[in-house]
Amino acid sequence: MNHNLHIFFQPRSVVLVGATDKSAWSQLIHGNFGAMGYDGQVWLVNKRGTPAHGRAAVTSCRDLPAVPDIAYIFVPTDAVREALEDVAEAGIRHALILSSGYAEAGPDGTQKQDGLIAYARDKGVTLLGPNSLGFINYVHDIPVSPFPVGKEYLRGHLAIVSQSGATTNVIANFAQQQGIGLSYAIATGNEADLDTARVIDYLAQDEATRVIAVFAETIKDPAAFRTAARKAAAAGKPLIILKVGRTELASQLAQAHTGSVTGDDRIFDAVCAQDNIIRVTSIEELVVTAGVLAHTGPIEGGVAIISISGGACEVIADTADLAGLALPPFAEATRATLQAVIADYGAIFNPLDVTGAAVRDPSLFERILTILAADPAIGLTACVYDLPRDGGDFVDRTALTCIGAGLAASKTPGIMINQAIRPVSAFSRNLMAELGIPAVTGGLDLAVRALAAAQRWSERRVRKGKADTGLSRQAAITSARPASEYETLIYLQGQGAPVIQVERAPTADEAVEAWRAIGGPVVLKIASSAIQHKSDIGGVRLNLDSEVAIRDAFAAIMTAARAAYPDAPIDGCLVAPMRPVGIELFVGIAQSPWGPVIVAGLGGVWIELLADTSLRLLPIDETEARAMLDELRARRILDGYRGAPAADLGAVAEAMCKIGNAALALGPDLVTLEINPLLARGDEVEALDALAVWRDG
Repeated sequence: MNHNLHIFFQPRSVVLVGATDKSAWSQLIHGNFGAMGYDGQVWLVNKRGTPAHGRAAVTSCRDLPAVPDIAYIFVPTDAVREALEDVAEAGIRHALILSSGYAEAGPDGTQKQDGLIAYARDKGVTLLGPNSLGFINYVHDIPVSPFPVGKEYLRGHLAIVSQSGATTNVIANFAQQQGIGLSYAIATGNEADLDTARVIDYLAQDEATRVIAVFAETIKDPAAFRTAARKAAAAGKPLIILKVGRTELASQLAQAHTGSVTGDDRIFDAVCAQDNIIRVTSIEELVVTAGVLAHTGPIEGGVAIISISGGACEVIADTADLAGLALPPFAEATRATLQAVIADYGAIFNPLDVTGAAVRDPSLFERILTILAADPAIGLTACVYDLPRDGGDFVDRTALTCIGAGLAASKTPGIMINQAIRPVSAFSRNLMAELGIPAVTGGLDLAVRALAAAQRWSERRVRKGKADTGLSRQAAITSARPASEYETLIYLQGQGAPVIQVERAPTADEAVEAWRAIGGPVVLKIASSAIQHKSDIGGVRLNLDSEVAIRDAFAAIMTAARAAYPDAPIDGCLVAPMRPVGIELFVGIAQSPWGPVIVAGLGGVWIELLADTSLRLLPIDETEARAMLDELRARRILDGYRGAPAADLGAVAEAMCKIGNAALALGPDLVTLEINPLLARGDEVEALDALAVWRDG
């Protein structure tokens, strides 16, 4: 692999700095090299040069016979800087620091950590940590970590990346318990240098890794994270993340834990939607989802599930509805074939209850699974049946053999599901290999959620692959700085966004002229960059269609505005045509640590009342804009409700993209841009009101 972290994660020589028989950390770390049979060179360094773990030691890395690929530093915090200097002066360019007491400990610790990283960068040392429990490379048997390594660890295709060291170990152990083989388990710690994004970037190119599972307390570099996520997606590797910080308390705990600040959780959800990242809510869901995808890869079509238990089928149906798992009805040809196979009292649904007839005739499992796999709408078949854990469990070898044959016979992926989550022991794995069972997962709830996530990931992958670039064409940065409503509307119009015809009338005479030019009922609004909520002060008058009405309204608006804002600059009134009833939408752009965000929802008063919005990071394309509209709880209103006109979603999506690009062209000094409402009547879409807010200075 041609990656700058190749040597870091596949070192052929390691030096343990702080090695001593008195340290439990040292004993665990050194013991792992023997447990995994590491065939590289391991050297020991401690201040006194005292032998440890039955090996000789030296006092300095400069005294080693060769320059190690990597150093693991686990000395007391006060001695870390000196140890790092010794590592750098010895020419070692990769290091891990286990020692804690840095950014996670507060301002003083942050200052010490900043000093460490500044020194490491000056010397060209790539650093993982501090406060890192290191990594285990299961593929090449390299354990630069104190994580206990079991005697029969499973190599495989799942890589784990976690900012929490203890959680890394929990995830790895649970994956192994579920029979899921690992490629890496990497604890990134405080991420003073190497962070989650750079590790994902490495794993996206790693040949052994098929799926990447992440536990994150914060995202240090949002732009780098998104770039790495897209690399993983381009490589066909699902990225699954358990990110804490959904609540204020969780955010505070994460800050105390890693010395970092979590961001807006809804924005992160938007990132996951755009970059095809699977977000989960528990360690169990993280591991089970990763295990399913490591086996299935992309799923091309719906899922068909069979069970000998009607109750299990009911649980699956309910969970699938909540999780969004597509369980399509079977084709007519499939139904006809099944009808000739299943018992007369069996009903043909998906999920399919094979009934107790399979107890008498286990071959039903193979026959039914084979029939379902041939259905053109089905991309994966699954069978609910408990896999024995040991010799004490009941083993129906005939049934299991038939299930294995049925799952393996198809070109589509197949998987067995335990009703409840249970360990997949060595006994279980041997039985699977013997009887031809390709993979197992469980329990029902986790399996259904994992399959739903795999299905969504697969669909998004196809959709992204068909997109032209995945991004909307955005305009170059402009020097424009619109402040008032009028200036903002005119700017949007110049950027190609659909905007209502609007005229600025400093005097009543000019307002009358504008009305005559429009040729129908009009709206008058106060024109002032200092007055945002115009209707609250009587600054808006509707449905005016005579000279007298125009003049009276103009005078009343001026009086109300000067009474409410005596010092505000007032430019007269805006005159715009009165529009018939349509669907009022809100489109807004705001800055965030992740970059500019576009928000869409129902407009007018509904934006505050319903709090029903969808958001994405800019830029977006029309496909993403349509997805935003589909996510709204009030989505049905857009199709026309109780006689109201429907909105042309394509036209709305196009308008959203143009507004988003216009906002991007205004540059980073734009704080917010709001269009409320964006009026939609069929394919007629217009911004009726717009407001831009700028950073001071």
